[in-house]
Amino acid sequence: MGLKQKIKPGRLLSFVIICILLAGTAFLVMQIALGTDLGKKMLAWTGKENIGIKRGLDIAGGLYVLLEAVETGDAEVDADAIERTAAVIRMRVDELGVAEPVIVPQGEKRIRIELPDIENPEQAREIIGRTARLSFVGPDGEEILTGANLRRVQAMRDPSGREPYPFISLEFDEEGTRKFAEATGKFLRQPIAIILDDEAISVPVVQNVITDGQARITGEFTFEEAANLALLLRSGSLPVELRELESRLVGPTLGQETMKISIYAGAAGLAAVLLFMLLFYRFAGFISGVALLFYLTLVLGTLTLLPTTLTLPGIAGLILSIGMAVDANVIIFERIKEELRAGRTVRNAMESGFRHAFRTILDSNVTTIIATIVLFALASGPVRGFAVTLFIGVICSMFTAVTLTRSLMRLAYQAGLMQSGRYVGVKTA
Repeated sequence: MGLKQKIKPGRLLSFVIICILLAGTAFLVMQIALGTDLGKKMLAWTGKENIGIKRGLDIAGGLYVLLEAVETGDAEVDADAIERTAAVIRMRVDELGVAEPVIVPQGEKRIRIELPDIENPEQAREIIGRTARLSFVGPDGEEILTGANLRRVQAMRDPSGREPYPFISLEFDEEGTRKFAEATGKFLRQPIAIILDDEAISVPVVQNVITDGQARITGEFTFEEAANLALLLRSGSLPVELRELESRLVGPTLGQETMKISIYAGAAGLAAVLLFMLLFYRFAGFISGVALLFYLTLVLGTLTLLPTTLTLPGIAGLILSIGMAVDANVIIFERIKEELRAGRTVRNAMESGFRHAFRTILDSNVTTIIATIVLFALASGPVRGFAVTLFIGVICSMFTAVTLTRSLMRLAYQAGLMQSGRYVGVKTA
């Protein structure tokens, strides 16, 4: 009448295969996400490159620049001028191929730029500081006028409703009106290219001779597309010049060493947690360990696929979320132990334990999710990285604790591996 007679080989084999697959998947995803040699070899087999967690300036190193807008002439430095300047810089940086650059306003007059893992920082610094130039060029390649002749650019909708799509409204100064009238008469039914920093951002076709200095760029735009194009057009004639307040190269050595230490610390902490779960919850602790490994797969896979950048505070958020994932399992197992001590069968104790623990887990995780959303909305820079990784970690931990752990325990029970309370750490007579 031993336990061996109750074991069902088919279910046992399914349980073992699933556990091996989950652990193996976790190992492979970690290799790809962390960019190890094995992970790179695996990507080479698939023919894909540049897949992995993008690393921030504090880990990968790179270029940090702080710019300040300076008033020129009668123009004032306002939020719109800063936004236009940031749009031009972002377009230039995209040409450099920098992964996940950070280009954000800082205060009322400053722009902070972080370019991680950049190969040619001097080139980047020169491109960032270059004065923007917007020009209208005819089909003959001759410049018609420049962005300095633009008085107003705005994305609009037709109030009468006759024009179904949004459009960009242009207004020229006196000189621009004269030059544009001549050009539209000369190039009727021909395209006029709008060039910003040697790149064509729009090539509208002249439909009418425009003599009043009021032009429209029409097309099947969404309002967001029209607004973005209008922003780029306004950016061609910057009302401010930029002064470099701070510029420094951040070496990758310290960040990579810190990341290595963080990985070792996380691995040591994970091993200690798994040992604790095994000692206190026996076989159920082993199941929670398998679920925890798959939890890491979900988190690292999500960070790899989403356009997020991992920073050192983000690693701290990831390690914190591991503790929260284990905490959910502890709540579940303690509830199951209470049900077993109350005299319930193993199966009923498991179902009742998960059902009653779910509300507590949900409440605790929802409060954390709210905190991460507030952090992301109000903070900036590395604090946002912490909020993002913690948010992703909490969502994944809820799934693994409530869904995966429950499924594995049910399968283990059906396989005959959990027939008494001692498999959850409850002493039996």
